[in-house]
Amino acid sequence: MSRITLFAAALAVTIPAAALAHHGWSSYDESKPLTVTGALQKVAWSNPHGSAEMRWQGKQWHVVLAPVARMEARGLTAAMIDKGQTVTLTGYARKDGTAEMRIERVQAGGKTIELR
Repeated sequence: MSRITLFAAALAVTIPAAALAHHGWSSYDESKPLTVTGALQKVAWSNPHGSAEMRWQGKQWHVVLAPVARMEARGLTAAMIDKGQTVTLTGYARKDGTAEMRIERVQAGGKTIELR
């Protein structure tokens, strides 16, 4: 096989795996918004979307943010949600009970930023 054929085959296998690994928004319960306040323990300012970790109700929660470009365009900076910063987050928990939240709104640094 040529290198191009091998590359194309590898790409064809990788793309569906990446698509399956990304969660859909339908897995979150939009009928029950949550608002939580606490210190962020970990923050990833990255794409396809930012993320963070926060301890809440005795659990370690994974926090799904918006893409970096959207957060920056709406006025949220990495410094505003850096590790250790206390923030208020409003969003939706996963329907299956996993300690993960999709965030719609962030209150940090005296500002309220809508992410969606």
